[in-house]
Amino acid sequence: MSAPPTAPSGSTHAPVPTALQEALTAATRILGEARVLRAADGGDPTRLLGPNAGLFRSRRVAAVLRPAAPEQVRDVVELFSRDPGSGSLHVISTGRNWGLGSREPAQDDVVVLDLGGLDRVRELDLEAGWAVVEPGVTQGQLSRLLAHTPRMVNVTVSAAATSVLGNALDRGVGLRGQRTDDLAGLEVVLPGGETVRVGWWPSAGRTAPVYPHGLGPSALPLFVQSDLGVVTAALIRLPARPEALRVLRLGFPAAALTEATDAVRRWVAQGLTRGVPRIYDPAAGASYGGTEGEFLVHLPVDGTAEAVEALTGVLSAEAHRSGLFTEVSATDATDPAHPHHETARLVERGYAGDPDIADRLFRTKMGVSADQVDTAAGFLFFLPLLPFTGEAVARADGLLRETAAATGVRLSATLHLLGPDLIDCVVAMKFGREQEAAERAHRALELLHTSFADAGFAPYRLDVDHAHRRDALAVDAGALALTRRLKTVLDPNNAIAPGRYR
Repeated sequence: MSAPPTAPSGSTHAPVPTALQEALTAATRILGEARVLRAADGGDPTRLLGPNAGLFRSRRVAAVLRPAAPEQVRDVVELFSRDPGSGSLHVISTGRNWGLGSREPAQDDVVVLDLGGLDRVRELDLEAGWAVVEPGVTQGQLSRLLAHTPRMVNVTVSAAATSVLGNALDRGVGLRGQRTDDLAGLEVVLPGGETVRVGWWPSAGRTAPVYPHGLGPSALPLFVQSDLGVVTAALIRLPARPEALRVLRLGFPAAALTEATDAVRRWVAQGLTRGVPRIYDPAAGASYGGTEGEFLVHLPVDGTAEAVEALTGVLSAEAHRSGLFTEVSATDATDPAHPHHETARLVERGYAGDPDIADRLFRTKMGVSADQVDTAAGFLFFLPLLPFTGEAVARADGLLRETAAATGVRLSATLHLLGPDLIDCVVAMKFGREQEAAERAHRALELLHTSFADAGFAPYRLDVDHAHRRDALAVDAGALALTRRLKTVLDPNNAIAPGRYR
C-alpha cells in the first residue's frame, strides 16, 4: 500500500558517484552558482525540494538546476547524456503539480531540472490565434497579456500561477477542452543536446495556417507525458473569445444521478452546450454554492448574444420538462442579488478565458493560498476516465462512497464532460497534514486505483507513487515496448528520468 512516511527508505546520505559530481560541477559552470542548489555537506538530500501537498515520500535529490535560457537547457541535457553514471534529469515547469507529487520525482537520486525561469511569451499572433510560450509561463500571465483582445486562454480551475505548458504536457483539462488539443508545436531538446521543433512552428515569411500534423508521421504526441526529450517551448492555440457567454446552473438529487447524467449527455451530444460542461458531486459542488446533498451542473453556452439567448432558453425548457432537476437558473452571474452571484461570475469569466487572478475560488476550495499549498494543505488527486453514461457515473459514485466509508476520507468528484462519450473524473482528497490523516488518504488513493481499475476505469494521469501501474494499465504490451525501444534509441544513457509514465 502506498503511504507517506516522513523519510525515504534507505540511507539519505549515500555517496555521490564521481560521474555525477563531475556533471554537477560542469553544470555549475554553465548556469552559475546561484542557479544550482545542492544539499550542504552531510545535509539531507530529501529536503532540497521542500514539502509537497500530497505528503508523498520525499525522494533523494542530488541537486536542483535552474536554467535561465533554452541554450542552457540544451547544454545541461547534453552534459548529462554523456555518461550513464552522471544520473538522470527530472524536469519540472513551475512545480505546482499539486496532488500528484508537486515537484517530487517518481524515483530517488535524480537531478531536478527546474524550468520555471524560462518564462517568456516569445511570440503572439492574435490574427492566427497562437502564442509561443515557455514552461514557466503561467495561465495568469498569458491571460493578462490577452485581456481585451479577440483571443483567450483555455484556462483550468487551478491557481493563476500554474504553468500552461506543464499542464498541457501532462494532459490536463481546461474549461474549453483538453489542453493537449491546444498544443500545435513543440520545441524539444533531445538527449545529446539537439534541439528540434515538431508540429507547426512559426518562421520568417511563413503564411501557412496552423496545422500541427504536417506531412507524414507526427512526432508531436511523442513528447506528451514523455521522457524522450525536454520541452523548452510550445506553440499554444488561442481560442476565439466568444461574443457572449452564459453558464446554466442545474441541481438534482442523488437519486436522479443516472437519469440526470443521461439527460445532460443528450444535450452535449446535440451541441446545446459548449466548452467543458461539468457535474459536481455534493462535496465538490459546495465550493460553488451547490445545495447541500445535491449534485450541481454547469452548462456553458456561448456564441453571439442571440445564439446564447436561444440556447439558454432551449436548455432551461428541456431541464424543466425532464422533471429531474430541482434548480434551473441562468441568471446567477448577472443578478447581483443572487446569493451565489460572485461565484457564478467567476465561473463564467473562467469559461471566457479569464482565470481568477486573485484565486478566490481556489482559496475557497483549498483553504489556503497557492503559495501555501505545499506547506499547509493535505491534498491528493485521483484522475480516472469514465464512459459518459448514467450507469458508469453511478458505478463510479458508488466506488467513491465505498472508499470514503472504508477510510473515513472526504472525497469530492468533479466530472469534466469531454464530448458525448468521455468523462474526465477529478477526485480530490483533502486531509490534515498529521501522519494518521495522511496515511488514511493514501490508503484511500490505493483503494481507488484498485477498485476503478477492476471496474474498467483507468486513470489518464498518475501520481509519483503509482508510476509502476503504467505496465498494468497499458492497452497493448507491444505498444508499450515500442515506446521503450524509442527511449533506448534516443536516450541510451538515461539522461532524462523515466518519471511517472516510464
